[in-house]
Amino acid sequence: MQKVSLGRSGPEVSVIGLGCMGMSGMYGPSDRAESIATIHAALDAGVTLLDTGDFYGMGHNEMLIGEALKERDRDQVQLSVKFGALRDAAGAWVGYDGRPKAVRNFLAYTLQRLGVDYIDIYRPARLDPDVPIEDTVGAIADMVKAGYVRHIGLSEVGPETIQRAAAVHPIVDLQIEYSLISRGIEAEILPTCRELGIGITAYGVLSRGLISGHWQKGAAKGGDFRTMSPRFQEGNVEQNLALVEALRRVADAKGVTVAQIAIAWVAAQGDDIVPLVGARRRDRLAEALGSQAVHLDADDLAAIGRAVPKDAAAGARYPEAQLAHMDSERHG
Repeated sequence: MQKVSLGRSGPEVSVIGLGCMGMSGMYGPSDRAESIATIHAALDAGVTLLDTGDFYGMGHNEMLIGEALKERDRDQVQLSVKFGALRDAAGAWVGYDGRPKAVRNFLAYTLQRLGVDYIDIYRPARLDPDVPIEDTVGAIADMVKAGYVRHIGLSEVGPETIQRAAAVHPIVDLQIEYSLISRGIEAEILPTCRELGIGITAYGVLSRGLISGHWQKGAAKGGDFRTMSPRFQEGNVEQNLALVEALRRVADAKGVTVAQIAIAWVAAQGDDIVPLVGARRRDRLAEALGSQAVHLDADDLAAIGRAVPKDAAAGARYPEAQLAHMDSERHG
């Protein structure tokens, strides 16, 4: 497993990270033993970056990772944690809290659930519209000084917010959706990050399984985020799966899987981009890690571009109500 520096001021991490959200029910039921085995398999393969959020399963995900790390060397792992998203007892999303005192509270609970004494990269999940980003980042910076946090990241914010945050404290990475069918960051967000020396940790590289090559229409059941995602809805999913079949022809010609070529495409967009794969099972993890061996030359990239043209996807990446609260969407 190769490693790369995360941004100009960040830690050295594996070139692929493991996104753990799906292990806590966001995509329907998951198997606890298989989830832990998948985390262990990732670590054994050289993956060092584990991504989570304190609101994934209302703390379940952090406790799961904490259990998986009990017999491992904590200092060999980078834990990336998002905070600030508020949920109610029914699991509904009820807003964001980026107040300094909330930052300190969220962090205290995260440290306890993970069973660690510091977090490698701590980041607000979204911009709190009622709290200046300078206040939120300033509070995390205080936790850096106190030794509870090593680095500060951001998530799903636009260029102006990135610049304001970076003026307060060095930002190591922006976590944001980026895939063959979600390329909105290319216009302004990615150039801003590159100008400031901020890395990208790209989630949704397989668009929540849609472009994995395994997805079938109607597979999402109750409790699965994809039942509400526009791209999986009737009238959109058919067009999107047609793109996948076009991509499959390119992958077949190269002797790799659809998932592998989609992940490799993201990685090929720059050494400052680290794909996060959301594997919940060891077989899916093994397939994803196989993307490291996929080299894409100019002809390959052109063929991929013809199969999946920019902006060819049908439907937005989130429901409209959620997009309305995303700084990254409002500011390009």
